[in-house]
Amino acid sequence: MSDEQNELDDVWGEAMAEQEATEPQVKRAELDDFSDAGAPPLTGEERRKLDAILDIPVTISMEVGRSQISIRNLLQLNQGSVVELDRLAGEPLDVMVNGTLIAHGEVVVVNDKFGIRLTDVISQTERIRKLK
Repeated sequence: MSDEQNELDDVWGEAMAEQEATEPQVKRAELDDFSDAGAPPLTGEERRKLDAILDIPVTISMEVGRSQISIRNLLQLNQGSVVELDRLAGEPLDVMVNGTLIAHGEVVVVNDKFGIRLTDVISQTERIRKLK
């Protein structure tokens, strides 16, 4: 390896170490206890119904942004074209379940795959209010 490459690797390593030192560390979330201590136990029939509901598949999608363009401009798009979205760089993504906004998040990379870290979950009350 050349001296120039070694120097570049050293600068890169220092920059990465500095970034890791300044980024907040991931911590385990403290969640409320949702145990059924006060509720009566589920009957076999109730448990079977609950299991059926829990197995219903839903579609989850992450939305980076939106844009409206004419069909003429749509047909002119080709490889390398850029479509401007209605969001600024760094804004959180929308997390949608079956087309309903449920959370906001940020893009992360885990094991060379994209993922999303939820930063804000929409309350059930707010979701119901948006349906009306």
